[in-house]
Amino acid sequence: MYQHSQSRYDIIVVGAGHAGCEAALAAAKMGQQVLLLTINLDNVGLMPCNPSLGGPAKAHLIREIDALGGAMAKVADATLMQMRRLNTRKGPAVQALRAQIDRKLYQRKMKNLVETTPNLYLKEGTVTDLLIKNNRVYGVIIGNTKVEAKAVILATGTYLRSQIFIGEESCPSGPQGQHPAVALGNALEKWLPLVRFKTGTPARVNLRSIDYDKMIKQPGNEFLQGFSFETKGLQIEQAPCWLTYTNEKTHQIVRDNLHRAALYTGAITGVGPRYCPSIESKVVEFPDRDRHQVFVEPEGWDTSEGYLSGLSSSLPADAQRALIRTVPGLENVEIMRIGYAIEYDCLDPTLLNSYLQVKGYQGLFTAGQINGTSGYEEAAAQGLIAGINTALYLREEDLITVDRSQAYIGVLIDDLVIKGTKEPYRLMTSHAEYRLNLRVDNADQRLTPLGYKLGLISEERYREFERKWEQIEQEIDRLEKYSIGSTKETNQILEEMGTAPIKHGFTLAELLRRPEVSYQDLGRLADLPELDPQVVEEVEIAIKYRGYLEKQKAAIDRFHKLEHRKLQNIEYDLVPGLSRQAREKLAQFKPMTLGQASRISGVTPADISVLLVYLEGNG
Repeated sequence: MYQHSQSRYDIIVVGAGHAGCEAALAAAKMGQQVLLLTINLDNVGLMPCNPSLGGPAKAHLIREIDALGGAMAKVADATLMQMRRLNTRKGPAVQALRAQIDRKLYQRKMKNLVETTPNLYLKEGTVTDLLIKNNRVYGVIIGNTKVEAKAVILATGTYLRSQIFIGEESCPSGPQGQHPAVALGNALEKWLPLVRFKTGTPARVNLRSIDYDKMIKQPGNEFLQGFSFETKGLQIEQAPCWLTYTNEKTHQIVRDNLHRAALYTGAITGVGPRYCPSIESKVVEFPDRDRHQVFVEPEGWDTSEGYLSGLSSSLPADAQRALIRTVPGLENVEIMRIGYAIEYDCLDPTLLNSYLQVKGYQGLFTAGQINGTSGYEEAAAQGLIAGINTALYLREEDLITVDRSQAYIGVLIDDLVIKGTKEPYRLMTSHAEYRLNLRVDNADQRLTPLGYKLGLISEERYREFERKWEQIEQEIDRLEKYSIGSTKETNQILEEMGTAPIKHGFTLAELLRRPEVSYQDLGRLADLPELDPQVVEEVEIAIKYRGYLEKQKAAIDRFHKLEHRKLQNIEYDLVPGLSRQAREKLAQFKPMTLGQASRISGVTPADISVLLVYLEGNG
């Protein structure tokens, strides 16, 4: 029986996954009394699929969460097993961190953080309905108990009326055999239209039964860097991952059993993720490919369980076992858990505004996979913004948006609420127009002042942030002014560094702009101060990419001219010159700014010009 010490809170957060935890922590730190509800206390911060965090765009989100004062980065750094820096041969815009995480340890650390945060109450209970009157949400129903609140955040993940499929078999279930939220799904349908999405997960295997000699070792980086800007000097013995490949035998077993795969029998009606397809989808959609990557990833320090990334499947258990054992190194593997597909309900995210508040309902916010996204990082980012805005809503202060030029968080939310999604949404670096400005390394510069203003960043951390960026500016200025003449000794050093000699004097900054020269190389020509690696990285990027960064800044300034023009209480039918399609789309999506209006499909540049004239004419 659910027990609670009070019947009214400021905010109730439904779901204690990555979105729910970030939402609850942020709102509690902002002074709200928060009740965080979960179906099972043992699954706070659960990672039901891959035991990893980060990657392109996703690592950017984790860094931005940390820069705003969220929790994911610090908990990840405390529980990581391996860290790699990806895309190091490419420019800084697309470089990213990716970590293997001890899943169970991550859960324990996150649960402890939630349990020990003032103003935050973690309780077990299954929500069956919302309390709504006159389109205002005032609490939830847990069993037969009404628990009131001034606002509610729904962060239900993939649990709403979720159904698991393994071949011809299916049953109502949440991830990893958890209870599905059937009653809440049925209840929400009274208030909001729901859509059906699908995702899946691969089998888990015993790592002791693998032949690693047939695989390619994937070690972590020697220089161990954390996700959090506050993490200094990580010292762990990293666990390796292993790479292998499917082959024609694997693919033939898939083809022979397609008629038994839930994804192809018609049993699954929900749309699956484009960028994380099952092995069945890979074989069907890429028939010319003779192999696909399979990564073997450890699930924790104290377990022999491993994750087969790349072999997600809805095939029957016998077919999964057969195809897995055709993969080099897995011929005699012991399968501990079979893979499955899972189908669940979620909202059309165009029902939300940019604050992640449901349009038409006061006090109702949503975050995470209920908004049609996929991935832990996308969920956590939404949870943080939903938690912040719910707290501001209760304070009767202006709610915040983070725009597309400021953060990947802004790109994520803007894509969802303006464009919507027809499949589980995954954020990618290609979605960001200003990605050179939205790098992993400078998330603190972009967002920490906002986190400090909101009360999520401590005074001590903010002062450290200011000192760091003062150091960066001072060193850039020093290098721009530090001149060295052309001498025989200087040119000999340049030749040894692999760069061209000079005929006249030059500054260290001019030399650093040469692609083959690093900041450390300058130490052969001048005395360098002892600087933190984060400071050195920023100095090098600022000098090497100055021209590109200036062009991007000019583009962002142009973007802001549209983005910050508010569209409020406009009756689009009364705007002369607007096309009929634009009137319908603008009335449907209700964009908050002219910039958002410009990104709605069917709204043309001519329509935006008409709106600009209308806004100018009406003050």
